Amino acid sequence: MVDSAKLHPSAPQRPVTVHVLVTPEVTASVALGMLDLFHSAGRDWGLIVGGQPGRSLMRPLLVSTNGQPMTVANGVRLCPDAALDELPTPDAVCIPELFVAPDAPLEGRYETECDWLRRSHAAGSLICAACSGGLLMAQAGLLDGHEATTHWAYCDALAERFPRVRLQRQRSLVASGQGQRLVMAGGGTSWQDLGLYLVARLAGVDAAMQLARIYLIDWHHVGQQPYARLVASRQTEDAVVTRAQLWAAQNYQQPNPVRVMAEMSGLSERAFVRRFRQVTGLSPLAYVQHIRIEEAKQMLEATAIPVEAVAEALGYEDASFFSRLFRREVQLSPAAYRRKFGGLREVLRLAQDASG
Repeated sequence: MVDSAKLHPSAPQRPVTVHVLVTPEVTASVALGMLDLFHSAGRDWGLIVGGQPGRSLMRPLLVSTNGQPMTVANGVRLCPDAALDELPTPDAVCIPELFVAPDAPLEGRYETECDWLRRSHAAGSLICAACSGGLLMAQAGLLDGHEATTHWAYCDALAERFPRVRLQRQRSLVASGQGQRLVMAGGGTSWQDLGLYLVARLAGVDAAMQLARIYLIDWHHVGQQPYARLVASRQTEDAVVTRAQLWAAQNYQQPNPVRVMAEMSGLSERAFVRRFRQVTGLSPLAYVQHIRIEEAKQMLEATAIPVEAVAEALGYEDASFFSRLFRREVQLSPAAYRRKFGGLREVLRLAQDASG
């Protein structure tokens, strides 16, 4: 069984440091959305599927020139965690955006930020920008001679002001420069693409896939992600039910699992089913099927084995029954799920490979 609550083998041994750069021109939704997404990596999947949070894989901080509270573009007051010169070089820097007119002059406006971006990049940081934040990367001179993208409304301004930048207008996400350490996402909500890409690259593909499921993120390269139905069983102090749950987690592919769990409990099958449902809100069979469906998702995402073989590995003798059950639970056929989520996993795998 693939235990989705475990860390990806390539997950970092220490939390990845990500500094989200805020200026008065950012919008709070993107800055705080990034913060939430990065805080969630590694931590929240275990809480949702097993009731216990996992180890945080990332340590994001809001940073600014002086670390003082500020009112940002949409009137929300943000309180940065630190000033730029108070912290060591991070693994990555994220620029949420610049909510300024496309033709607004930038010269002399962000000198401190640009100097810090150049120093961080020279020291090895990934420099990332969402939406119009790419303008700040260009202003810092980091994009000269490299491919880049930005929000469609800012493409003309970027191309005119920074002619040495190789603008890719149609691309939603671009990674360029030495070691692909310059990363930009174009559209307004594609900061989520950027976040997933960064998590995959620095903390592992599985961690990014978990976030895609938790937040139902619409990956712009792949399309709308299926709404994952998670195995969210209630926590219980009932030792009989807990023992059955632990057994099911490791033996879900066994034939007649409910009968085996009932025998383990020492109760009649009818009494066990009633007790299990009272504690978890699910029948034992529904609980096992949820585990099987989640395992099927992992196999469909990560392998190319036929659907029939997936069904057999999960304990279903009838592949057509498995396909009907999967479609009912996930609202997609196994083949359609593989096309969508398998494609996302491949994109994120390439992101992780870039870190090597």
